[in-house]
Amino acid sequence: MILRMLRGILTVFVTLSLGWMLAACGALGDKSDETKGWSAQKLYAEARASLDSRAYEKAIGYYQKLEGRFPYGRFAQQSQLELAYAYYKDKDPAGAITAAERFIKNHPNHPNVDYLYYLKGVANFNDDLGLMGFVSNQDMSERDPKAARDAFDAFKELVAKFPDSKYAPDSIERMKYLVNALAAHEVHVARYYMTRGAYVAAANRVQFALKTYPTAPANEEGLLVLVKAYDALGMKDLRGDAERVMTKNFPDSKYLRPGGGKNVPWWQIWN
Repeated sequence: MILRMLRGILTVFVTLSLGWMLAACGALGDKSDETKGWSAQKLYAEARASLDSRAYEKAIGYYQKLEGRFPYGRFAQQSQLELAYAYYKDKDPAGAITAAERFIKNHPNHPNVDYLYYLKGVANFNDDLGLMGFVSNQDMSERDPKAARDAFDAFKELVAKFPDSKYAPDSIERMKYLVNALAAHEVHVARYYMTRGAYVAAANRVQFALKTYPTAPANEEGLLVLVKAYDALGMKDLRGDAERVMTKNFPDSKYLRPGGGKNVPWWQIWN
């Protein structure tokens, strides 16, 4: 009898405890989501205010809620555009690129779609600066130039589709930088191969740079590597052709200067 009573009391206690816990969780849930019941206009206003005050993570949260709750409202389109910018300012290039690509796909005729192409390029470009900073000590052969190529493609598409865009001049300047950065990557990889005696691979990388980025300043050193590679392979005719191309295109190259009076060909003093 006593045991049955104890079991009954325990059951009531557990039931009441669970009820209190569920109520507490519900209260916490309601309290944690301050946006519950907000209108699209209110969500957008708060998102924009957060963006303007540089609270980017908070702005992203508001934009995402707005799009989830009001995907077809009059604030949704502008929110999607500003979301890409918020990701970029929050130092999340992958998020910015994804948001920009989604906006371009969904709103190809939007009057400000040129900005999304530009933002996509800039996000890749800035990611690339850390990746392609070839003045650092990291071996260039270990780096992936994908970000640089993606940035170049985004800027190229912007300039082709919107030549009169206010973002076109800056895009063109960035493309010039990227062309040389990509060529420099190939040349550095070629030099890496040279140090390991992979002369055919080195020559192939330089030939690719010359054909793909013919106007890049980095090709000056590339031609030097090509001369060295052909010399190491004993291909005198090809070495001579590469030397003539270098002399014609870079007549004042520092690489063509005599090596301090040493009686050796100029390409043999370089290392």
